[in-house]
Amino acid sequence: MADSLTPHLTPAPEVFGKVAVVMGGWSAEREVSLMSGKEVCAALQSAGVDVTPIDADQNIASVLADGGYSRSFLILHGRGGEDGCIQGALDLINMPYTGSGVLGSALAMDKMRSKIVCTAQGIPTPDAFMASTIEEANVAARNVGFPVVIKPTLEGSSIGVSMVDSAEEIAEAFNVAAQHGPVMVEKRMIGREITAAIMNGQCLPLVSMKAHGGFYDYDAKYLADDTHYECPVELPESLTAEIQQYALSAFEALGCEGWGRVDFMLDEQQRPHFIECNTAPGMTSHSLVPMAAAAANIDFASLCVQILAQTLNQQELAA
Repeated sequence: MADSLTPHLTPAPEVFGKVAVVMGGWSAEREVSLMSGKEVCAALQSAGVDVTPIDADQNIASVLADGGYSRSFLILHGRGGEDGCIQGALDLINMPYTGSGVLGSALAMDKMRSKIVCTAQGIPTPDAFMASTIEEANVAARNVGFPVVIKPTLEGSSIGVSMVDSAEEIAEAFNVAAQHGPVMVEKRMIGREITAAIMNGQCLPLVSMKAHGGFYDYDAKYLADDTHYECPVELPESLTAEIQQYALSAFEALGCEGWGRVDFMLDEQQRPHFIECNTAPGMTSHSLVPMAAAAANIDFASLCVQILAQTLNQQELAA
């Protein structure tokens, strides 16, 4: 799939009208969103698009409705921006926006429900249980077997995530995750971490990530310079095709649209397991979607324009 990407025409920049790049917000991923938004603004401006950066607050729908904007490039990460809330507000004011709608955003944001949907579609995913107390977390860990991952179900960027190897570590890990809402205990895969970026119904080349410290956490994702990336990933052709098909199937099953990123872990037998789907992935200098796009000969500005073009209707595309 990575070697047969369908080319897309680049619309004239004036077709987009006045564009709001909506970033920031109030989630735990605010700082990452601001970094992403800055990069997206610069890229769209370089392509001649009339863009305005907007740091979102709870009045964002009114700001956009009153500001004369034609459409929004949503680069909010996490709750309040990537979970369907903003999408629903923009639907009410009839403003086109990038990425998934309410249903896809909400389902993908909830790690446990997205796993349930993917399991129903025959997509492998690690065993997991919700836990509302430390005791429930202990029971869940015993049921899935160590090592486990304890994580918030409604956060991204590895915020509140802990790798747990023994029962003695569960209480602290649970308390860290619980600061960010409902908690999930998941069987940890010990193979490679691989992500599949999706654009316009097609997979971009796969990316593999390995942090210097072993865990691809917040620092490894956005700050460290010693994280190792491989793109395209050297895997058997059949395994690459399997991961890409699982990614497309998960994206569709969750009701996602436009663009996004689906993350997997390999187990000891090199079998891929769905971990989560991101409907507004990072677009920073360290981010994975731009890396995959570059491997498909799509530069960052063109990537941003292609994402924005998903907001155009047929009449606008024909203009």
